[in-house]
Amino acid sequence: MASLEVHQFTCLDDNFGVLIHDAGSGSTASIDAPEADAVLRALDERGWQLSHILVTHKHADHTQGIPALKAKTNCLVVGPERESEQFARADRTLGDGDSFDFAGHEAKVLATPGHTIGHIAYWFESDGLLFAGDTLFSLGCGRVFEGSFDQMWSSLDRLRQLPPETRVYCGHEYTQSNARFALTVEPGNAALQARAAEVARLREEGRATLPTTIGAELQTNPFLRPESREIQSKTGTSGRSPAEVFAAVRKAKDAG
Repeated sequence: MASLEVHQFTCLDDNFGVLIHDAGSGSTASIDAPEADAVLRALDERGWQLSHILVTHKHADHTQGIPALKAKTNCLVVGPERESEQFARADRTLGDGDSFDFAGHEAKVLATPGHTIGHIAYWFESDGLLFAGDTLFSLGCGRVFEGSFDQMWSSLDRLRQLPPETRVYCGHEYTQSNARFALTVEPGNAALQARAAEVARLREEGRATLPTTIGAELQTNPFLRPESREIQSKTGTSGRSPAEVFAAVRKAKDAG
C-alpha cells in the first residue's frame, strides 16, 4: 500500500492545517478544522474530496471549522471521547488505545492529556506519521491549561518513545519563538544552535518549520530533555525527577 500523502498549509494567525490523502481510495482527512475556508481552498488546490475530520482536542482554533465542513461534505467527524460534546457532535469518538482505520491505514490513538484533559494524538505507525495537535511542538510543547504538569510530562514522555524517524505535525508555527526560549535553558546544545539557525533561515524565506521528527526533537527540544545537566543547572533542578525538571522548564517558558 502506498504511503499517505500529506499536505500542510497555514491558516488563522499561526495555525497549521493538515490534509492526509490515500490515493487508492480517494479518502482525505483534515487533521482538526481550524478554518473551514482554508481547508476547502486546500482541498480544491489538490483536487481532493474531504471524507474525514480527525480532531485532537476541543479548542476553537482546532474545531471551529467543523460545522461548515460537515454541512458541505458530510464528512465523518472523529474526535476524543472525553471532549466530543464540547466541540461538536462527533460521529465516532476514540480513547487511549483505540485504533481507527483510515482507508486501510491504521491510526493508533494516544491519550496525551495536559494541554486539555481529553487531548489525543494520532500515530500512523506504518506511515511514520504523528499528528500531535497542541501537545508537542517543534522545540516546545503546549501550555498546561487543564491537566497537571505531571500529566503533561507523561504525555510527552510517551511521545518521545516513538521511533525517532517519525514525522511530527503540530498545530502551530511556534518554532522560532520556541527556539529563542530553548537557547536560554540549554545554550550549549550544538544541535539546538544549528536548528535555531535553520529555523531563522526558513522563516526569513517565508517557509514552514514543520514537520519535525521525534529524533530531532529529542536532540533539541528542552521539554523532552530533562536529563540534560545544563537544563537542570539553568532551572535549579539538578538531581530532580524528569517530571520536576519538565515542570520547571514549562514554568520558565510561561513566565517569559
